[in-house]
Amino acid sequence: MSENVWILGIHMTKFGKHKDKDVLDLGSEAVIGALADAGVGIKDVGVLGAGNLMGQGGGFGQNLQKQIGQTGIPVYNVANACATGATALRVAVMAIKAGETDMGLAVGVEKLSGFGLLTGSGRAQQGETWEPKGRYGAVAPLDGLVGTETMPGVFAQIGMEYGHKYGGADFELFAKISEKNHAHSTLNPKAAYQKRFTLEEIMNDVMIAYPNTRPMCSANCDGAAAAVVVSESRLRTLSLEQQRRAVKISASVLTSDPWQEACQVLPDINTLTRQASTMAYEQAGVGPEDLDLVELHDCFATAELVHYDNLQLCEPGGAVDFFNSGATWRDGRTPVNVSGGLQSKGHPVSATGIANIWEVATHLRGEAGERQIPNAKVGLAHVIGLGSACGVHILEKSAL
Repeated sequence: MSENVWILGIHMTKFGKHKDKDVLDLGSEAVIGALADAGVGIKDVGVLGAGNLMGQGGGFGQNLQKQIGQTGIPVYNVANACATGATALRVAVMAIKAGETDMGLAVGVEKLSGFGLLTGSGRAQQGETWEPKGRYGAVAPLDGLVGTETMPGVFAQIGMEYGHKYGGADFELFAKISEKNHAHSTLNPKAAYQKRFTLEEIMNDVMIAYPNTRPMCSANCDGAAAAVVVSESRLRTLSLEQQRRAVKISASVLTSDPWQEACQVLPDINTLTRQASTMAYEQAGVGPEDLDLVELHDCFATAELVHYDNLQLCEPGGAVDFFNSGATWRDGRTPVNVSGGLQSKGHPVSATGIANIWEVATHLRGEAGERQIPNAKVGLAHVIGLGSACGVHILEKSAL
């Protein structure tokens, strides 16, 4: 039987603009912070999963080692769209479960500030201008194409499809989801934005792809996150304080799309997420009703709504009623995106998967400050990348 795996240390940089730092600087900051949080050094680590999509190519992990320490350990450079960080963590978890090492390190980092709106995850930084680039430019050929391949367009269609199928999901409801997340962000010092928006401000802002206006889209920004994971047997040899702060990874799942006729036309973000959540609940031995908080991939307000359903936080087709009940606010029965989510925390793509896990782990440790969810014991972190990849991790505050 494979060993249980625990998060020993975890760190994320503040998300936003970092004009004076490149991806190696940001990655190093996250790794050094995670190692310090864990109370270990790079010489204790037996494997490195390194995630970066833009700027370093296939050698990001090796280049990162030149700043954090070159110890000869295996490096796995991973690229899996928005699930890159979660995939890097899966590499470290699997190496421990396979018995190849008893301690691993995962990092995800990206610099996106200044990228054009349609080439990245969502909107540009506040105050920036943007121009269409590359294949997404205004003069791109359209012959033979159906719909859109841009992220704002895809997720707009997915939200509208859900509303058409089940009813109740209109422009105002999606704006209210964004209103919640921006309100939550005011308590998160690491968020790129910490501004509360009124419902009217959100609805009257620039329309990106109906029904998502600019504040309802995730922000291109810079940032990094890293985690040190350890086997249970190694954890037992460490100090009582290290054991006290360790967070159990009760489930670690990565899925891709199964073949479906419909998803050959419009990307299907639903099936792979539902399958991932089902597998994660089975691995962890918990159900959605046991979750004290959820960090899900709200790259757009429309995405958050459908993922309530995909993560089985509500009955099938019940996402609108679930949100309207107040359940997803930080004082509700299932708080969702108490960090502010991608819409205000920001979305430096490769960092997001580990950053979502950082948020959950911080609450389970009781270290989330003003935004702390009281007595949090079980949480879920979700990330999805079109292409397709979905990562779901369930974490538990669980004594040895």
